[in-house]
Amino acid sequence: MREDALVADQRRSPGSGREEELMRALYRDHAGPLLAYVSRLVGGDRYLAEDVVQETLLRAWRSAPRLDPTARSLRPWLVTVARRVVIDIHRRRLARPDETGPVALERVPAEDELERALRLMTISDALDELSDAHRQVLIETYFKGRTANEAATELGVPPGTVRSRLFYALRSLRIALEERGVTP
Repeated sequence: MREDALVADQRRSPGSGREEELMRALYRDHAGPLLAYVSRLVGGDRYLAEDVVQETLLRAWRSAPRLDPTARSLRPWLVTVARRVVIDIHRRRLARPDETGPVALERVPAEDELERALRLMTISDALDELSDAHRQVLIETYFKGRTANEAATELGVPPGTVRSRLFYALRSLRIALEERGVTP
């Protein structure tokens, strides 16, 4: 963002020398602090911050006849305008998502497939935290659909041990999932 660009915009539109001087003073006194403030609002995106500051100063130029040059400082007004410009940009982005080409959309799985994949990844991570005995019991009963007696035969342990391990495995799995933000 450059001062000459703002002044060039002013020359294209009718205005007084007072407005031009006001714009030079606004840019000189407020552009730097506004840029720092807006950069924080937009997450450090320098180009977007420069666009917001330029739009803010452009709005100040358009409002020059209404601005009070005797006011102690115009910065609070400029900060408010800049914040509103950032809010408007954010709302525009929410209302209309970024455009992508059709090829990019074909590569993105459907929402339910994404949800399923994320759910499976979360469960897999939580299962990794369990002991081998607990993990085996869950796999045999829940994932392979075996009864406690069938799982006991497969694992070579008594059915009561399978039931006991299953109880503690489910409790540990619930805690591991809650740590990952998954709640029942």
